[in-house]
Amino acid sequence: MATKAAAARTTEREESSRSARKRKAIVDAATKVFLAGGYLGANVDEIASVSGVSKQTVYKHFENKEALFVEIVTNVSSTASDTVHNEAPELEEGGDVAAYLVDYAYRQLTVVLTPRTMQLRRLVIGEVGRFPELARALYERGPQRALDALAALFGRLTERGVLDVDDPKVAASHFNWLVMSEALNRAMLLGDAAIPKPAELQKHAEAGVRVFLAAYGGARSSAGRPRAVPVRAKKKATQR
Repeated sequence: MATKAAAARTTEREESSRSARKRKAIVDAATKVFLAGGYLGANVDEIASVSGVSKQTVYKHFENKEALFVEIVTNVSSTASDTVHNEAPELEEGGDVAAYLVDYAYRQLTVVLTPRTMQLRRLVIGEVGRFPELARALYERGPQRALDALAALFGRLTERGVLDVDDPKVAASHFNWLVMSEALNRAMLLGDAAIPKPAELQKHAEAGVRVFLAAYGGARSSAGRPRAVPVRAKKKATQR
């Protein structure tokens, strides 16, 4: 009896694993198809072919093309946000806040400013009239999550006396746009070729942090120019 139960659990785990692999293959394939041809240009037959599964399998995992599109937006946005905010270490006691914030800003720039993320943003903006919930999902899992994480961070750093921030949400908005606005707008409007190179993003991060600390630097923050962090030390973060 116990042996049969164990065998059943093993079979269930194997089936679950196969199902998860197929779902991932479908999402990966759909991402390529949607980004290449847009929402209207994509069809389930092509997605099934690229993913190596049957059309019926696609519909088994996703009710329709719209549901698959929502999954892609959610997946790409959440993955990028997790990489920026969940992997960010805390500032060590006595650490250089300027260098720490430059590192944070640089990570945010290199994670967001990738061809796939920019293509997805353009695609969602193009479909906002048809699927307003997609734009909401992209905003909540991307920019809004970034602002919330920054506000929480600045609140903690203010409690430690490292920053002098009265309203963490306002400070988060200032930091985000000092760091992101120019490079993001350029990449969004001028295309993937306009995404700045790592060295330029590094300088952009340093300049944004310098202005931010001029307004919000606390008694224990670095008053000078943010220390440059060599681009080669961040090779993993710049992979696209």
